[in-house]
Amino acid sequence: MGTLNLKEQENIERAYKNFIIKDKHPCIMANAVFKLDNYHIKIYDDMTSDAVVDPMLENIEHYLKHYDFDSNEFESLLFCFKENEFDTELEFEKALWNLLQKLLDNDDSEWDAEVSDYVNSPNFSFSLKGKAFYIVGMHLKSSRLARRAPYCTVVMNLHWQFEKLREMGTYQTVKKRIRRRDIKLQGSINPVLRDFGSETEAKQYSGRAVGDAWKCPFHQKTKSL
Repeated sequence: MGTLNLKEQENIERAYKNFIIKDKHPCIMANAVFKLDNYHIKIYDDMTSDAVVDPMLENIEHYLKHYDFDSNEFESLLFCFKENEFDTELEFEKALWNLLQKLLDNDDSEWDAEVSDYVNSPNFSFSLKGKAFYIVGMHLKSSRLARRAPYCTVVMNLHWQFEKLREMGTYQTVKKRIRRRDIKLQGSINPVLRDFGSETEAKQYSGRAVGDAWKCPFHQKTKSL
């Protein structure tokens, strides 16, 4: 993995800010996070490289250790892979799940007990370092405009944040506003979007529209969690 100078780092962050704020990204939560500078961007070269796995797990552990779970302000963790380009959504989907599999296989923590580790369960959410995350895969060839980030990106949003919104009584309002903005941007919402608890959220991670016959290319650890 190469090292970035300050100017390169700033240029990449500016590209993300333009994508989210200037281009009026449909996700109002993402807009709030970027306007408040409550985001953490970790920049790597190639998401298919084994060399990124341990550093990413360290980033996740550090992020969780310093996250303020008592605050009503949310934070997002973004992994940018500046050298990856995928020709199709399927290629990206395979790379995303291969990465998630490698992260899981090298994780030394138990699965978050608040969610299911069975990928077909409607209560499934991906868990790393003991916490559940909703994964958002983004790349330039996505059919969804809201997923066409300036670089290949994996966003990790804590599952806890969605539960916090429900606790605050704002979840449905936020969801409706995001979907209205997505319709304004593209004319429709992503057909795979579902509320947690109604269908496995794994279908949503890559951004590709998948059918009922889709099988997640992911395997739970063989050891007991």
